[in-house]
Amino acid sequence: MKVVFVTADGDRKEVQARAGTNLLALGQASGMPLEGTCEGQMACSTCHVVIGKDWFSKLEAASEEEEDMLDLAAGVTAHSRLSCQIDLSDNLDGIEVHMPGLWHDMQIG
Repeated sequence: MKVVFVTADGDRKEVQARAGTNLLALGQASGMPLEGTCEGQMACSTCHVVIGKDWFSKLEAASEEEEDMLDLAAGVTAHSRLSCQIDLSDNLDGIEVHMPGLWHDMQIG
């Protein structure tokens, strides 16, 4: 399956992945600026991404805990998610994932 990462500068990078791959891990392996300070434990917001609007509704709904962490992220939009909480599935083939232009995680200062 294909994942399209879009940098804050608008550069596009297509990456191949397998279903079940975690989006944070894929982004990090692909050189995207996803810190993931808490290593996917949903205790920070340094893996915040913005999902392309045509893809957002195909994701499982965010948990209340994820929504709480997103409240700490800078540049949050209606299509923001934590990449650590997204495991890719076949119906997400071609998903577009935007890197925010800035980030701030109030949990770490």
